[in-house]
Amino acid sequence: MRIYDGSPRQDFEEVLRSIGAILDKRTMREILLIELPDGFVVQGLVTDQELSGARSEVLGREQKLSLSFVEDDIARFMEEGLARRGTAQSAPEWELAGYYERAMRVLGKYLDEHRPRDVFFFEQSGAFVVRILASGSTGSAHQLIEFTREDIDDMIARAPTYRAPAAGADGTSTPG
Repeated sequence: MRIYDGSPRQDFEEVLRSIGAILDKRTMREILLIELPDGFVVQGLVTDQELSGARSEVLGREQKLSLSFVEDDIARFMEEGLARRGTAQSAPEWELAGYYERAMRVLGKYLDEHRPRDVFFFEQSGAFVVRILASGSTGSAHQLIEFTREDIDDMIARAPTYRAPAAGADGTSTPG
């Protein structure tokens, strides 16, 4: 998906945040994300709840699930996310967001600062390994960046301080 060729508000931070919210709803974990020209493919582990046995015990079986998100899906996810959050992004709403919504938002912010042309990453136990294709003065090259669970937790903790204050009805700034 060509993030920077899209609409002005379309950036990795908002796109990955929206995908993360969907992954939280599906209770996916140990994810892999690959950027494609028209969207993203995400794989992860999910627990399949099924009834089995004479006593109707609920057992969970892990399986890998693959999801494809095209640009129209992502636009819908972003609109749903904006509607869910409203116009003001208050701290309680941020704190109620699931792990992937928060983690992928801060990764998206990092990616927006580097403006890569191609993104691939995987997560294991809260740590992320990200591969980006970045352009420089000597051409394009892939870069690998590793974020430990502690790095991600720290980025999430600092995220509310990155938000610009929202303008209140009277034009004054209010904490975001």
